[in-house]
Amino acid sequence: MSGMTQTTHESGADRPRSVLFTSFEPSGDDHASTVIAELKRRHPDLRVYAWGGPRMAEAGAEVVEQTGRDAVMGVPGLAKIQEHRRINARIGAWLDANPVQVHVPVDSPAANFPICKMAHKRGIRVVHLVAPQVWAWGSWRVKKLRRLTDRVLCLLPFEEAWFEQRGVPARFVGHPLFDRSIDEDALNAAASLMPAGSPRLALLPGSRPAELAKNFPLMLESFRRLRRDRPKTVGVVAATTDEVAHRLREDAEALGGWPEGLEIEIGKTDAVVRWCDFAIVVSGTVTLQVARQGKPMVIVYKASRAFYSLFARWVLTAPYYTLPNLIAGREIVPELVPHFGDAEPIVQEVTRLIEDDGYARAQRESLERVIEKFRDHDASSLAADAIERMLGYSPASVG
Repeated sequence: MSGMTQTTHESGADRPRSVLFTSFEPSGDDHASTVIAELKRRHPDLRVYAWGGPRMAEAGAEVVEQTGRDAVMGVPGLAKIQEHRRINARIGAWLDANPVQVHVPVDSPAANFPICKMAHKRGIRVVHLVAPQVWAWGSWRVKKLRRLTDRVLCLLPFEEAWFEQRGVPARFVGHPLFDRSIDEDALNAAASLMPAGSPRLALLPGSRPAELAKNFPLMLESFRRLRRDRPKTVGVVAATTDEVAHRLREDAEALGGWPEGLEIEIGKTDAVVRWCDFAIVVSGTVTLQVARQGKPMVIVYKASRAFYSLFARWVLTAPYYTLPNLIAGREIVPELVPHFGDAEPIVQEVTRLIEDDGYARAQRESLERVIEKFRDHDASSLAADAIERMLGYSPASVG
């Protein structure tokens, strides 16, 4: 890196430095956008290119191709693999025509590792934004990561030590979710317009089509059973987009109709969490949104028993599956992951939270300790620090 520390760029004598971000999921688009905005704030002449989404474009990236509209989880099918091979060929040709100094792959290791390899062969430095979860499954992939990265920027507090112990340069930067302060007044106002009743139950089914198909029917049946036992129960489904809301309503109609006492809100996840007493949450980053507001939850992720038995159970290595428990290092939130059964275990866990105030209070206190680990970490700023060092900006050039 010493050869990049001071160039004539600051005097304007050579072409601007440039960086390529590659992201293939909406969450990656979100994560990258805040870092891109910070880099552009500090260095307006930095050229930021992206295979990415609309948020990255809004932040100032020149989006070469739009990605992330049909993201998948788990093992991709043949069509998706072939699609990514075509994308990789276009990225390789683009890199030959548009030299960059740094490549920033964002999450999606299966899609990004081949691009990292192309970048590495071209002498481009690689900084992973969002650590590939090799600590959770397929830990042998850490060898590939070690070959194909100059630094991994970790969103979760335990990841830095895990990677460093395995010879991968890493830094915990925090999570972009916590870079944005909560507007208490706005959340309270939005929550006040949601249905009255008790208990108040939030359903957070995710956003990917596969997640919705697997988990929303379980959540719907859980709500029906809870309302049957407690007729004053009210619920709100947090839908991420209009398209997701439409899909959920269609699914509910096919499953007996939309239940009485259940409403849907679009693009208001934080307000729905503020409104609720308890939540049923699909496993993922949204669990940290719920944890941030200290709301007791049950986490679920329905899986195929055959797929789990034949494949997943042999490669999954983490002691827990969900973020609050992984960060805490113990089970503080009931996680039905992977879940193979019906709604009854979910109903039992939510009922325990409703009936046992001590149980619910203990979860709130544990969630508060988890969130404390993110204090004093501005993810966007710390990630921008690491990337600009790889770009060779001198400390004096930092805005």
